[in-house]
Amino acid sequence: MIYLSTIALLCASNVFMTFAWYAHLRNLADKPWIIAALASWGIALFEYLLQVPANRIGHTVMNVGQLKILQEVITLLVFVPFSVYYLREKLTLDYLWAGLCLLGAVFFLFRTKLGW
Repeated sequence: MIYLSTIALLCASNVFMTFAWYAHLRNLADKPWIIAALASWGIALFEYLLQVPANRIGHTVMNVGQLKILQEVITLLVFVPFSVYYLREKLTLDYLWAGLCLLGAVFFLFRTKLGW
């Protein structure tokens, strides 16, 4: 249950993070950067309200390295659809290769929990 709670909170946090970091490229491209920064900070508040509890909960069963690589995997899972559907970027094989590299990182950081 702790793993699921952590993953759910990190997924929700990542949605806010992705919007905070990248949505201004589409929505506020014609505005001064300071407006984009202030809007992003407002969105990022919600990211932190989810991310901090996620890491505190997750740290009861995972070390910091495991939490970080889990975060990176979730980031890619959120970012790819966002960039394709929201920002209308092209999906390339580079995303696949990056994902496979992250899966390797997941394996190495979680292998002791998997009994390897």
